[in-house]
Amino acid sequence: MKALVTLTPSEAKRLVAKAVAAHPSVQRALREGIVAIGLGSTNAYVAEELLGEEIDKGRYMAGFTDAAGTCVVPKEERIPEVVIERGKRVEESVGSAVRRMGAGDVLIKGANALDAQGIAGVMLASDVGGTIAEVYGIAKARGVKIIIPITLEKFIPGSIEELSKEAGIQLISRSTGIPVGIFPVAGDVITELEAFRMLYGVEALVVGAGGTGGGEGSVTLLLRGAEEDVERAFRAVEQLKGEPPVKPVRGRCSECSYSQCPRSRR
Repeated sequence: MKALVTLTPSEAKRLVAKAVAAHPSVQRALREGIVAIGLGSTNAYVAEELLGEEIDKGRYMAGFTDAAGTCVVPKEERIPEVVIERGKRVEESVGSAVRRMGAGDVLIKGANALDAQGIAGVMLASDVGGTIAEVYGIAKARGVKIIIPITLEKFIPGSIEELSKEAGIQLISRSTGIPVGIFPVAGDVITELEAFRMLYGVEALVVGAGGTGGGEGSVTLLLRGAEEDVERAFRAVEQLKGEPPVKPVRGRCSECSYSQCPRSRR
């Protein structure tokens, strides 16, 4: 059986989050170890799925991109990161938690771009690298499982590794927002394609991307598989429809500490 579905960015984030929550490594770490969830819009959905409660997703973010360009949620406006140890939330930052983590634990880190090789790219607005620079080396050295929830709207042509050689805060002369570097990240990538397979046992093929009238950033997918599986996946999509978009919290440009952003100097 085949079915055609369209997911808006927020609907796709919710689908991916459900797959991350069901991931065997995440379920095992919830019982026996630590799950640390970095800031990010898709990660906010993951946090909701794991906590079973609604959070202020617009404040569970660091960097973001809106119609004006690349920007950052002010630190004082962000809500605390979610770290879960043996099924209970603990008051600890991801940076601190990773220093206690090892094989069997899970770090969930979102990204801003994904290439065809499965390498994700994280934008760096901080000139000291931000959270990813703080945790990535430790996680890789110790064998911490890194899971990267990312939706297909962030799929890009070319190579993240090559792009990372060209980008850099001090290499960019003009920008509509905050200039950034790019950090390549490798881990278990979960997009809508993996989510449909993991949750419903169906294959998802990309038919089209983008849209208008509220469908900007959407992805249209062909689902195929056994009739009962496709029907189950289709019903799940129907339940996802109407997921509201995330609105990040913007600070006052006149008070922004990112002096390299042209808006902060206006």
